[in-house]
Amino acid sequence: MSSTDYISRLTAGFNSLSPDAKANALKVKSVFQFSLPNAGEFYVDLKEGKIEKGKHGKADITITMKDEDFVQLCEGKTTGQKAFMAGKLKVKGNMMLAMKLDPVLKQLLAKSKL
Repeated sequence: MSSTDYISRLTAGFNSLSPDAKANALKVKSVFQFSLPNAGEFYVDLKEGKIEKGKHGKADITITMKDEDFVQLCEGKTTGQKAFMAGKLKVKGNMMLAMKLDPVLKQLLAKSKL
């Protein structure tokens, strides 16, 4: 699967969350901006409850990484922390939010099994 496929799966997963699961995800109350060379910019808005292409005006954290590293993160072959320590994930903004990323991705991808 490509990074674009995983972005679509994240969106589908978020849209299919139960009201309780969505409320739980929104407790993070943060906006994660992603920047991938091939897939481009997208953000996971856990304040408003949406995932969209493009740039968010007020992201709490911006994560920059290669598409193949994003795919490995989505496939569970690495974690955000491991990718950061290996220099494969760059963070700008509230670094502590990066720790909340793995559980959110796992939850959303689990809801969108193809």
